[in-house]
Amino acid sequence: MTKARDLEGGVLTRGNHFYYSGNMKTPNAVRQLGALAQETRLSIFRALVQAGATGLPAGSIAQLVGAPASTLSFHLKELASSGLVRARQEGRFIYYTADYAVMSELISFLTEKCCQGMPAPQVARIGKAVAACCAPQPASPATRKTRSVA
Repeated sequence: MTKARDLEGGVLTRGNHFYYSGNMKTPNAVRQLGALAQETRLSIFRALVQAGATGLPAGSIAQLVGAPASTLSFHLKELASSGLVRARQEGRFIYYTADYAVMSELISFLTEKCCQGMPAPQVARIGKAVAACCAPQPASPATRKTRSVA
């Protein structure tokens, strides 16, 4: 999602900015950052962000990050319970995707007061970059059914 604002003086102009609903609470941010505060989980999340909206099956994730299946399930469960990752079943495979809306909200929460010393046009460029590559896609009926892990 994008959020457009007009402010007098040209501080921010219409365009893509971080979507931040203001609903992020500190405990949620701590839980999400805690899920990313482990090397394997951070690698998994980065791989899923790079994979895009189609996501990756568990076997591909294991190959990409070099994690054995026995620990991969645990790490995916931790990421899913934090809300950063979603899972959907297609046939006999489970595909995992990064939840871009949650990621964007976390980034926005972390940077919501960053204009205290950073010119606003630079902040707007950061938001445009994230919105351009990570805009959440409308969920299809198949992706609305999620499972935490298999």
